[in-house]
Amino acid sequence: MKLILTADVAGLGAPGDVVEVRDGYGRNYLLPQRKAIVATAGAEKQVATIKRAQQAREIRGTEHANEVKQALERLSGLTITARTTGDGRRLFGSITAVDVAAAIKAAGGPTLDKNTIKTDGHIKTVGTHPVSVALHPGVTATLQVTVSGG
Repeated sequence: MKLILTADVAGLGAPGDVVEVRDGYGRNYLLPQRKAIVATAGAEKQVATIKRAQQAREIRGTEHANEVKQALERLSGLTITARTTGDGRRLFGSITAVDVAAAIKAAGGPTLDKNTIKTDGHIKTVGTHPVSVALHPGVTATLQVTVSGG
């Protein structure tokens, strides 16, 4: 059975890989767990499009990672507005890596993958918080994100 993986499967492959597996493994495990989809011509074209988009966003080496790091560290005034509780200091919910990536993009920075953004726990209060972005092995940018109540 020919399948396209939608999630990382240990010993089999990464998302987007086209794999050949036994019928029972595909029908009874991979498909019900939504870890794969049946490989059709349309699905393979869609996977190729997704992979091209990922490669466009990908950091292509240490020099490119250092350029992106400098661009990120030049960003100033990185502010995220969120709803607060009655005291004005705690947030309803928390600020996620997706919110930080959107704020970086809105401030004129590069498009980043949410998995590269790391915070010290959940951001649940108003104030300035450190955020690190792992761009490449050995290259990490550190930003200050200001969270304000709104």
